[in-house]
Amino acid sequence: MKKIVIAPDKFKGSLTGIEFCDAVERGIKKHIENVTIVKLPLADGGDGTVDALKFYTGGKLITAGVHDPLLRPIKANYLYAEKEKLAFIEMAEASGIRLLKNEELNPLETSTFGTGELILDAIKRGAKHILLGIGGSSTNDAGMGMASALGFRFFDAENKLLEGRGKDLKQLAHIDNSMVNAELRNIKFEVACDVDNFLFGPNGAAHIYAPQKGATKRVVEELDAGLRNFNEKVETQFGKNLQNIAGAGAAGGLGAGCVLFLNAELKSGTKLIKSIADFDELVKDADWIVTGEGKFDEQTFSGKVIKGVLDSRTKQQLAVFCGLSELTEQQIKVHKIDYLAEMMEQAADVEDSIKNAGKYLEIAAERFAARIK
Repeated sequence: MKKIVIAPDKFKGSLTGIEFCDAVERGIKKHIENVTIVKLPLADGGDGTVDALKFYTGGKLITAGVHDPLLRPIKANYLYAEKEKLAFIEMAEASGIRLLKNEELNPLETSTFGTGELILDAIKRGAKHILLGIGGSSTNDAGMGMASALGFRFFDAENKLLEGRGKDLKQLAHIDNSMVNAELRNIKFEVACDVDNFLFGPNGAAHIYAPQKGATKRVVEELDAGLRNFNEKVETQFGKNLQNIAGAGAAGGLGAGCVLFLNAELKSGTKLIKSIADFDELVKDADWIVTGEGKFDEQTFSGKVIKGVLDSRTKQQLAVFCGLSELTEQQIKVHKIDYLAEMMEQAADVEDSIKNAGKYLEIAAERFAARIK
């Protein structure tokens, strides 16, 4: 009996990972009756992660009253699985760029305070394991806002309390951790982080990402100087040099803040989800792994879901179903892809391919099954 594992990313704007699995299963079963199909939808810590984690944990969406990046009250959601005491929090829910109008973008003024409030809510609910997705931020505060919500206090040279916005990095003189939430040390924090930028400098948080968040050149320099000051104060007070950590510059320095304030590990988002899915164990004896994503190109091989599948593959054959492939035959050969199907081969145009992806995916799975049975 054949064993086929279906392990896709979502097709952005078209299909969830679970819908992909269902469509491919329907197609395969039209041609192969004697088959074991295991559905393992994956994600990389960004869009689609909540759906994937719901699938594995049966978690529920929790709504909490928090503050947006400009400290205005809003409602934000996170996923909580009661049985596993596991929470998945996307910082973009409370501190994301999508929450602001263009004219409001200014990383000197924005804060991750709302993300800290979501963490606090999950702790009060009983969470013992918190996963943080840190993509899509509007902030550059090194996580000071988040930490403020958890009881850390930040002071300037005149002992004045700082709010924890981007502009406060430069003013920081001292961090007080005497009033920190005691539960923090009992919680395992893991951060889905697929960038390796350092905290400051030419490849740091401010220079690489702040312009997308509304920063002018002058503001970029101010934020970069602030991140240097933050690191100096942390090194003096706690003996930690955050600049040595790849990924510290993610989400405006929130990567560094998570390591410092939460004792978190920064990990590949795909690896985190694979671990929760027990992926490596479940694919061991598979004959085929079917994976896929909307656009299949060279970027796929730097931290995305298909790269994660390739990393786990041993002797299994690999089929990739995608909306559109931009890879050459040579690249497909190099990455040892045994079967490739593009929805665009069936669709009238891109719009049709997105709108009817489920139908085309099922047809592609039928053709695949007819070939391998």
